[in-house]
Amino acid sequence: MAKTILITGASSGIGKATAKLFQENGWNVVATMRTPDKETELTGLDNVLVIRLDVTDPASIATAVGAGIEAFGRIDALVNNAGYGAFGPLEVATMEKIRRQFDTNVIGLLEVTKALLPHFRANRDGVIVNISSIGGRIAFPLGSLYHGTKYAVEGISEALSYEMAATGVKVKVVEPGAIATDFAGRSFDFTNDESMTEYQPVVQGVFTTFENILGEAAPASLVAEVIHTAVTDGTDQLRYAAGADAEQMLAARASQDDAAFMGGIRAQMGLD
Repeated sequence: MAKTILITGASSGIGKATAKLFQENGWNVVATMRTPDKETELTGLDNVLVIRLDVTDPASIATAVGAGIEAFGRIDALVNNAGYGAFGPLEVATMEKIRRQFDTNVIGLLEVTKALLPHFRANRDGVIVNISSIGGRIAFPLGSLYHGTKYAVEGISEALSYEMAATGVKVKVVEPGAIATDFAGRSFDFTNDESMTEYQPVVQGVFTTFENILGEAAPASLVAEVIHTAVTDGTDQLRYAAGADAEQMLAARASQDDAAFMGGIRAQMGLD
């Protein structure tokens, strides 16, 4: 019997690449997104259910999970991929933006996970893959909101892995580096106020550095391959770096103290 995976944020980037890869490998796929009526590629594939799920809308979560189980009998894996990045000086961020960032990247992830836990526990089987980032273990300037959410995902995942072990469910974290997705487009929410002149050198340094990094970004398919490994390798491994840059940056962070590593980031961004 074919296994089934539910993926959030499957309309583009990592989510869509993951949906296509699992479908190609014989899985049933519940490809969820906020606007499924705009999707054309995944809807034409066999054994793919495209359905609405907005991680900030609990009713849509329950409906999508129920529809996936009804269509395919059971769900064997969950990929919490939906999310975006809010950047900018914290002083400029409205509480509305702050809440939206955490509601999407953290609370939404928790709600989707909770919706599937009874199903996984009853089956005594399942894999939960949370898409974090190197930004869940390394922080860059102007990313207090985004990094706050991704550090939260790391902590949630590590803690959850302990309690799920008793149920046979595995928890995994995938940490991509720079990936050629729409993260720099519609998934990137930047806020600035040029009248706050003190912050503008940081803004310029961040934008210049990000442009350089994204110019060498790996394809989303690379992350999809890592997600496939995390779901299917049968191990208790918790964290998976995705991309050579991710491996290098995480190794550098692990080998240096705060002063050395943060000094390197400041130098790279011209903030010294």
